[in-house]
Amino acid sequence: MTTTLIRGRLLSFHRAPTSIDDSAAYGYESDGALLVKGGQIVASGTYAAVKASAPEDAVEIDHRPHLIIPGFIDTHLHFPQMQVMASYAANLLEWLNTYTFPEECRFVESAHAERIATRFFDEMVRHGTTTATAYCSVHKASADAFFAEALRRDMRMIAGKVMMDRNAPQGLLDTPEMGYDETRAVVRDWHGKGRNHVAITPRFAITSTPEQMEVAKSLVREFPDLHVQTHLSENRDEIAFTCELYPEAKDYTDVYARYGLLGPKSLFGHCIHLSEREADAMSETGSVAVFCPTSNLFLGSGLFPLRALSRRDKPVRTSVASDIGGGTSYSMLKTLDEAYKILQLQGERLNPFDSFFMMTRGNAEALSLVDRIGTLEPGTDADFIVLDMAATPAMALRAEVVNSLADELFLLQTMGDDRAIVETYVAGRPAKSALVAA
Repeated sequence: MTTTLIRGRLLSFHRAPTSIDDSAAYGYESDGALLVKGGQIVASGTYAAVKASAPEDAVEIDHRPHLIIPGFIDTHLHFPQMQVMASYAANLLEWLNTYTFPEECRFVESAHAERIATRFFDEMVRHGTTTATAYCSVHKASADAFFAEALRRDMRMIAGKVMMDRNAPQGLLDTPEMGYDETRAVVRDWHGKGRNHVAITPRFAITSTPEQMEVAKSLVREFPDLHVQTHLSENRDEIAFTCELYPEAKDYTDVYARYGLLGPKSLFGHCIHLSEREADAMSETGSVAVFCPTSNLFLGSGLFPLRALSRRDKPVRTSVASDIGGGTSYSMLKTLDEAYKILQLQGERLNPFDSFFMMTRGNAEALSLVDRIGTLEPGTDADFIVLDMAATPAMALRAEVVNSLADELFLLQTMGDDRAIVETYVAGRPAKSALVAA
């Protein structure tokens, strides 16, 4: 088994930074190295120390002067929506009915699902995303295609077959029984195979009857260790429609609470318009509100109150995500660039250390997977990326006057995209250069 010594500047977070000057929140090595074997990081630290511990036959790869950080983590996206990105629509519900639902009907065909899965993982690797939490379509074939490709590439991924039995085209509907049986089949076939994680995935309350929500509740009871993912309070019309469908609930969040779907491994996409009562419920259960900046702006849904949620007496856990295909970029750099602007519009700041924490360790903590991903700690998965702040001519010109790590990170976030990703390592193997070679 080959041992690899990866040299470069290292950056990894210990915790969330409290300010732009909080250097205790992260570890930085100006001349660092990772020792990688068997898909895991064996050692991390200064180049001299790691080199001294490496076996004589270790293969050395020198990425200087570039920056090495943990791979990006994306906590909410839709792999069947790649071909409806950049579709012109006025709002969420129009976008779903006009573009998204017809597109997802195509995923009943295994060949189509397999083709898009291949392209999806190519884009993840190209943009430096090594773990994502994805929605498949209602068809088991889409989940099979997704997880088979994740297994082939040995990537740590979370995904689920969507459950939806109303308010969508016939080709996108299952039944409560089908949703239950097929989700259990996906768990049986894929959970724990390679680095695959299955998520219980009722799309959102509008597309599930109370009977199907009961089924989701049963699945959570049967599989308490699985993630749960759905949507919550993205758009005011969506909220009003949901409350009409579930008149017995106190509010939108209470719909999910009544079916036992809140919890520390539950991810709720958007959460823009939560009431104080709803935020309390999220906080008390440890549920995660997922910030999707580019889709919130693109669909005109609203401005996510990141600081307000985190500074409450009962803070709400948060993560950040691209939300492809309502989102407009696969790049987590572009996603955090838009997050910065959303906070600016609210009179708040998002410093670059905050951003890079959120894209790495922060999202790993939100997924309850920080023991495996999101850091450069020994014993964790060797999923990391190499960044070049001078990747384009415009970036190179700006880089000439960069004189701090904060400046470099902010340059990467503001002007970077897939071209700034020099290499993406998945389980210790270079994956982005392999795409070019192929």
